[in-house]
Amino acid sequence: MKTGKTWRSAAEMPVLDGMTAVVTGANSGLGFVTARELARKGAVVVLACRSASRAAEAVETIAAEVPEAKDRLEVLPLDLADLASVRAFATAFSDAHDGLDILVNNAGVMALPERRTADGFEMQMGTNHLGHFALSALLAPALLARPGARVVTVSSGMHAVGRPNPADLRGEHGKYRKWSAYGAAKSANLMFTAELARRADAAGVALLSLAAHPGYAATNLQTAGAKMTGDTRRERIMDAANRLIATSAEAGAVPQLYAATAPGVDNGTFYGPRFAMWGPPAATPRAPWVKHESANRTLWTASEAATGVRWPEPLGD
Repeated sequence: MKTGKTWRSAAEMPVLDGMTAVVTGANSGLGFVTARELARKGAVVVLACRSASRAAEAVETIAAEVPEAKDRLEVLPLDLADLASVRAFATAFSDAHDGLDILVNNAGVMALPERRTADGFEMQMGTNHLGHFALSALLAPALLARPGARVVTVSSGMHAVGRPNPADLRGEHGKYRKWSAYGAAKSANLMFTAELARRADAAGVALLSLAAHPGYAATNLQTAGAKMTGDTRRERIMDAANRLIATSAEAGAVPQLYAATAPGVDNGTFYGPRFAMWGPPAATPRAPWVKHESANRTLWTASEAATGVRWPEPLGD
């Protein structure tokens, strides 16, 4: 398997002049760093964020750090937990741009108390997988307009703690367990990545579908669930772990930036830190169940049915 040259930092990214990128959840953490570094290398970057005010603050910060990128930064509202918002984003993007080179499906939620999306899905599956599945499908025409375009979906090493049930993507059956639900959603991310890569290769389409994970990077993702439930003890523990053992968001974003831009990558590869939680990007192991083509196809079909969004030819059935 080709992995290309090993990177130590985002500074090793190639020049991206003339390219257009979309980064979901770009107002903070890994998404912010990803948007900033893509813009630094010359790409037009659309920050796809739920909060307009936080997105505006992110744009101001990036423009202050990378002044030459100021005119290449755009904001479009996107709430992945609301399929109407996903459709509106895709329409707005397509009206403003004639193609898309890089889609980074970065936004996510982790280990939340039980919640529902606007469409009635369990929040982690609905946001992390179904929202991004629908977004990618709706942006497929823009991606196919740019040969060599990439879809990078951010998963997690924690995908190994849960499996998605295609027959119950709404999460309506069985006891809710927040970590199992998180693992299931992150497994679904990898199954989607693999199936999109398979379909692109089978159709002879110049589209790369890749996945990445940050290892253990210090972001607000770790404390969000504790804050929602008022669990101050867990919040303090996660804060301490972020300070003591986590890498920075800058380091955590390198695997997804590598997947998004490095030459010499193989379709369908899952990139993460070489030493599981830390280190330069490298191809990383996946749980056995995310490698089964038949299971991946079943999840794809179930995801289309659940979202009401079908992939266009030649990537659709």
